[in-house]
Amino acid sequence: MKKLMGLLMVLIIASGIMYGQKPLTVGDKVPQFKATADDGSAWDISRNIGKDYIVIYFFPGAMTSGCTKQACSYRDHMADLTSEDAIVVGISGDKPESLKLFRHAENLNFPLLSDEKGTIAAAFGVPVGDGATIKRTIDGAEYELVRDLSIKRWTFIVGKDGKIIYKNDAVDPEQDTREVLDFLRAQK
Repeated sequence: MKKLMGLLMVLIIASGIMYGQKPLTVGDKVPQFKATADDGSAWDISRNIGKDYIVIYFFPGAMTSGCTKQACSYRDHMADLTSEDAIVVGISGDKPESLKLFRHAENLNFPLLSDEKGTIAAAFGVPVGDGATIKRTIDGAEYELVRDLSIKRWTFIVGKDGKIIYKNDAVDPEQDTREVLDFLRAQK
């Protein structure tokens, strides 16, 4: 019994380290990361720092109602975001294939990054939970979208100096883009 309790304690501590990192705050340097994008390419944050503001939004899962509203709002306001020198990337625990379907189905105009193991979320201190499997019909074909974990909905903006300048850990998916744009416009 003591061995079992000891093993359980080790697992709890290990999961806390992986998934319970101290959340980043405004002024912190953004963690360096690479991720597989929806098109299969490697997306590296270091290639984007210093050029534009980087809006990084974490979302629970592709093809779900709140996540679709949030993604479509970013899509619909891309010209406004670009005029504020911002690029957008969405990050979830979905597999790249599921993100590719999501991007296609909603005609998204920005990359979606896969964080299947939750390591990027952990680096930002974003909580994760259990995954899910959903079925969706896209272009007349039925697909099963599987994710091993769901990432909480948080949004960050990285300044051109590579530091976090904005953080929202209570994101309303329908208001997120407006709040991000209001913040970016206030930077001028």
